[in-house]
Amino acid sequence: MNAQCPECEGEVPVESGVLLGEILVCPDCGAELEVTTLSPLTLALAPREEEDWGE
Repeated sequence: MNAQCPECEGEVPVESGVLLGEILVCPDCGAELEVTTLSPLTLALAPREEEDWGE
């Protein structure tokens, strides 16, 4: 099954056992995408990890 990348609108292959919140990478633009809903399958740009600078 495939989903659409919200960044470049390319096709992102998704395995059948994908989980909510799983991170995928778009093969076209390299964007990290998060599975936000399973039915229908939708992807959103994954939130960036903030640096904690040792705090």
